[in-house]
Amino acid sequence: MSILLDKANQTIQQTVSVVNKQYYPYFHLAPPVGWMNDPNGLIYFNGQYHAFYQYHPYDANWGPMHWGHAVSDDLVYWRHLPVALAPDQDFDSGGCFSGSAVIDNGELCLIYTGHVYVDQQHHPELIRETQCLATSKDGIHFEKHGTILSPEEGIMHFRDPKVWKLNGQWWMVVGRRNLQDVGQIVIYRSSDLRSWHFEQVLIEHIDENVYMLECPDFFPLGDKWILMCSPQGFKPQQYQYRNLFQSGYIVGTWQPGQPFKVEKGFTELDYGHDFYAPQTFISADGRRLMFGWMDMWQSKMPSQKDHWSGCFTLPRELVLDNHNQLLNRPVKELTVLRQTATKLQDLQIVDEGKHSDLDCTRCEIDITFDMTVSNAERFGLQLAATKEGKQATLLYVDMQSERIVLDRSLSGQQVTGYRSVPLPKTNLLHMRIYVDASSIEVFVEQGLYSLSSRIYPLLPAERQLNFFAENGAMKISQFTHWQLNSIYKG
Repeated sequence: MSILLDKANQTIQQTVSVVNKQYYPYFHLAPPVGWMNDPNGLIYFNGQYHAFYQYHPYDANWGPMHWGHAVSDDLVYWRHLPVALAPDQDFDSGGCFSGSAVIDNGELCLIYTGHVYVDQQHHPELIRETQCLATSKDGIHFEKHGTILSPEEGIMHFRDPKVWKLNGQWWMVVGRRNLQDVGQIVIYRSSDLRSWHFEQVLIEHIDENVYMLECPDFFPLGDKWILMCSPQGFKPQQYQYRNLFQSGYIVGTWQPGQPFKVEKGFTELDYGHDFYAPQTFISADGRRLMFGWMDMWQSKMPSQKDHWSGCFTLPRELVLDNHNQLLNRPVKELTVLRQTATKLQDLQIVDEGKHSDLDCTRCEIDITFDMTVSNAERFGLQLAATKEGKQATLLYVDMQSERIVLDRSLSGQQVTGYRSVPLPKTNLLHMRIYVDASSIEVFVEQGLYSLSSRIYPLLPAERQLNFFAENGAMKISQFTHWQLNSIYKG
């Protein structure tokens, strides 16, 4: 074990006890202590799911990136393992940036970006990024093999490799900022994971303002190929692109040696305040699954004073519908977390609020609104709310704008603003909602839309569920509430 890797793991052991758990998630994967961002190296290996992540173990702010590591037998219950990678070599001295994992000849192989500051003291903007390889026989201890792919001369931003195997060859997509400050995704091919050959620019110029395409992922669903990425540079447009950076997908067709033929242009994948750098992987039974980072650059993170920050979204299954819409919804395995159910039917509220006395600290809610009866100007739920609703996260239907709104104006510490999605035209509007100690995830119409946002209620206070309807009626045809167990073991 390297000195820096040993130091990182010792630091975690010595400092994990100082973490204040007031906002720590019950059923989302978060770091034991310190800072977490992008999901990395998601893979099923030797009967377990491995989740790596961008990690700074020394404090709750971004710093020299390590790779944190957790494993699960079932996608539900997780335990933390020792740090997998530390920035301890010349080729990754500025950080072990994002990447992916594959299995080759029985070994777990991590392909990641080695980040180097060329002259940090005088010119911190000058960087060099290359793709690097580390391998492991046991999935825990990794041997680094150095740089396997370097960019063209003059290219500084060149990162986040995603690797897969097709037709006996390895393929890699990488995000690149070219010399004209245009964001591109480029694709390479290899027969051995070590010697790589440029194939093509997969896509570029998705918007005149986009200068970098981070965290690419390229995979087939049915007879189509999905290109996921996180563009930097989009300008806000009405309801769209309201976060600092976005994450989304492009649908098309592709085969080796041919151009990527786009059928559906860039579309946001999640419409909440906090979603970035999603990465997909294949489940043991062949489903295409995904984690995202449930935070956003330059956002307020009150948990930092509690010695930790950052978490993943719930694991989600991806399905492409007949309209090239990429649906994302919670994996079926999560139902094992459910405790006793509370059910309601045919609840009608007119011009008022209603207290439920249901705890909304760590819960799942399944709800269907009868839109043939509901005619209030706006109606929905107060989540993680005090009884009188002075503190709450609002999730409601706005019948005048015809949108579903997630509003954090009353959500607590340092978070503001709202996000929204179009109201589907349906008689029965279905949502699944997950509320954790500092987050909410909403899934509309079986994953047609999702909204993921962090919330930080001022504590101590009740965190319960209230119903409300303003200037009219709301009818709920069915409602189920479950308290959820913790995902952490060991």
